[in-house]
Amino acid sequence: MTLADLAPGDTAKLDEIDTRDPGVIRLMILGMVEDITVRMENIAIGGDPLEVGFFGSSVSLRKEQARHFKVTRIAQSD
Repeated sequence: MTLADLAPGDTAKLDEIDTRDPGVIRLMILGMVEDITVRMENIAIGGDPLEVGFFGSSVSLRKEQARHFKVTRIAQSD
């Protein structure tokens, strides 16, 4: 499962990151690294971009980039 598969309100642990995309490296510099907990805050109407929260902040990223982050879901949305 990847970050792109989560629904708004889902919480997940980042397990593995594919670093071949330079945009993914920039997200890692912002703090999206392995073993943190993230929350899918929102998804745009067309499905792109996604808003992901972690450490009290949130970032927007494209679904294509979100597919580079493998996750384990902790809690599903209501």
